[in-house]
Amino acid sequence: MTNGTNPEAPAVDGRARGSNQSGLRAHNERAVLSLIRRHGEMAKADIARRTGLSAQTASVIMRALEREELVIREEPRRGRVGQPSVPMRLNPDGALSFGLKIGRRSIELVLMDFVGRIRARRVMRYSYPRVSETCDFVKAAHGELTAELDPSLRGRIAGLGVAMPFDLWSWAAEIGAPEEGMAPWRDFHVEAELARLTGVSVYMANDATGACAAENVFGRGDSADFVYFFVGAFAGGGIIINGDLILGRLGNAGALGSLPIPRRSGGAGQLIEFASINVLENLIRDAGGDPASIFEDETVWDGLGDILDRWIDDASYGLAYAVLASSAVYDFECAIIDGALPRPVLQRLIDATGTKHAALVQKGLSPIELRAGSVGPSARSLGAASLPLFARFLLDQRVPYAERG
Repeated sequence: MTNGTNPEAPAVDGRARGSNQSGLRAHNERAVLSLIRRHGEMAKADIARRTGLSAQTASVIMRALEREELVIREEPRRGRVGQPSVPMRLNPDGALSFGLKIGRRSIELVLMDFVGRIRARRVMRYSYPRVSETCDFVKAAHGELTAELDPSLRGRIAGLGVAMPFDLWSWAAEIGAPEEGMAPWRDFHVEAELARLTGVSVYMANDATGACAAENVFGRGDSADFVYFFVGAFAGGGIIINGDLILGRLGNAGALGSLPIPRRSGGAGQLIEFASINVLENLIRDAGGDPASIFEDETVWDGLGDILDRWIDDASYGLAYAVLASSAVYDFECAIIDGALPRPVLQRLIDATGTKHAALVQKGLSPIELRAGSVGPSARSLGAASLPLFARFLLDQRVPYAERG
């Protein structure tokens, strides 16, 4: 790709391609912020080169973003020749957002800054999610976190992102909840009601999709093509191709929890029946233990012994087949596995998955590397909190959003 009609012009970053037309200033500002976010810091000359904007336009945009306190000027850095460059980076206080994860076993609200750092959080655990408790929690937690925030920053809150399982009411049997307790979710308009409670715009995403987006945007990996598995109460995931989160025709791409897995006893089930923490909870309950204990104290996992061994064996079996099936559809560079698990347990699960995957017939398939996710249990909340920031300030479409409030 070249800049304008000049074939000698340097190639530009197609993902953040700008325009010198004054009518697209907002687009250009988003392009600049997106570049700085991805690279950490950038000088004006590099921004102009990568976006295809003129040096003058890039300067005007940078001055505007600096006045709005969205970016911060670093100390000048002198090179071998010419004027010193002045790198710019995102201002952590430039924009803030709330992220809400509504899960099958817990709810979490976080406050995140412009560079992806979680500044505060509130968590509540339950046996199953109730509409009334969710509303009470959000109202109280949002109020507390807002009150704790410096008054000068409250006007910089971009909105509330929500990551939750779609059709939540349909999971009553799987999580051992009464159908009448879950039924109110069917008619609960999440975006509208939470916007009313908080007074901010609300953005929605599927919980596993949000976790995948968080890994893609804030993770420490360098892969642009990966399949992502998140082991939560139920297994889910997403897919990243050429650096983009793929949503699919109906927004249901990457529904990895539904992948068919052959049962060792014959027949087939789905990945959620193998690699879900819900399965581990049932094993603990059948052994006379308290499943809630694993969420209250990580050290409890160390004493699970044979129960944990059996769960890892089954979960890794399911994940191995899921990775194999995924690599038959697209030649991913790696499979990333993360979850609401202690990191040593997650690594055991990945190691066992790798061993089982290596034993499967892989004729005609490209090699695929297994990696641990770098975001961890907060991936869903972090992905949720990303939604308002990408909706308001950035071009990068790796995080899906829809403004409803």
